[in-house]
Amino acid sequence: MSHRHKAKIEKVFEHPTSANIDVKKLIAALEHYGVKIELTKKHKAKLFYNENEFVLPLPHGDHLSKDEVVLLRHWLEEIGLTPENVE
Repeated sequence: MSHRHKAKIEKVFEHPTSANIDVKKLIAALEHYGVKIELTKKHKAKLFYNENEFVLPLPHGDHLSKDEVVLLRHWLEEIGLTPENVE
């Protein structure tokens, strides 16, 4: 299953930015790589990795918007969770 998780991380880093990333599968992939996730009552996901925190607004549908993907990409780069660094 690890290859599926890596594929989801790679999809976040695709150019042009993908607009069809399934949130549930992405959250599962992030958890696989050690990101702690807390879902809030305000329909947001708080992502924690070491001392870093990122708040991801959850979409009403199943897929993230391009803007949310770009913000997530920048946070993943900041914490070092890039396709080159995951197994």
